[in-house]
Amino acid sequence: MQRTFSIIKPDATKRNITGSINNIIEDSGLRIIAQKRIQLSVSQAKEFYSIHSEKSFFNDLIKYMTSEPVIVQVLEGSEAVLTYRNIMGATDPNQADEGTIRKLHALNVQENSVHGSVSNVNAEKEINFFFKEDEIVG
Repeated sequence: MQRTFSIIKPDATKRNITGSINNIIEDSGLRIIAQKRIQLSVSQAKEFYSIHSEKSFFNDLIKYMTSEPVIVQVLEGSEAVLTYRNIMGATDPNQADEGTIRKLHALNVQENSVHGSVSNVNAEKEINFFFKEDEIVG
């Protein structure tokens, strides 16, 4: 079994569609083994998204990610990283495949409802950023 990390972003929590997104996740065969609702601080968001710090959209990203609560999750399943990336869909919802989370729920490229790890290495880092091991029940 493999683990990956997910964030249900502010646009989705504000619209109260967390349950719908969780249904898509679970219907794909992934298990949600840890989940919590948090309000990201500016410093947390800046640290988490530091890879984008030099990009023009960075300040808007931080403002957006701290605008409403988010749901952070640990997902588990066979090929969890790839499976979740496939069900999220393309970053741009206009390019996302039918039935993916972003095609169904995203408002635009930034407000695209979910974040998911890009690799196993990133998944481990992202999980450890938000969760202690005793918070994950697999």
